[in-house]
Amino acid sequence: MARILLIEDSPTDTAVLTQLLQRNGHEVFASGSAEDGIEACKREKPDLVLMDVVLPGMNGFQATRALSRDADTSAIPVLIVSTKGMDTDRAWGMRQGAKDYIVKPPREDELIARINALLGG
Repeated sequence: MARILLIEDSPTDTAVLTQLLQRNGHEVFASGSAEDGIEACKREKPDLVLMDVVLPGMNGFQATRALSRDADTSAIPVLIVSTKGMDTDRAWGMRQGAKDYIVKPPREDELIARINALLGG
């Protein structure tokens, strides 16, 4: 079981992803903004971060860059989960420090496989 931080501003997406992750044995805690998510990441030290891109205030690309460049959080893998499905979005997300990128809505088996791969499971 992994502790996963979900940074997502949509209550619907938060509920759906939380249920999916819990069903697969993970512990989930969520933040509704990038700024809160960065603070939660520093405080809670999750095993993995699921990051939305379109967020109020700071966007998910900026938050991913902040986490990947901070010594306290740089070892925590970030998996971007976004409606932005262009190759350029994916490339930009990876350049910001994300370890993987998946387009919404993710298929449960694919999302869990990618999470397991990032966690070395």
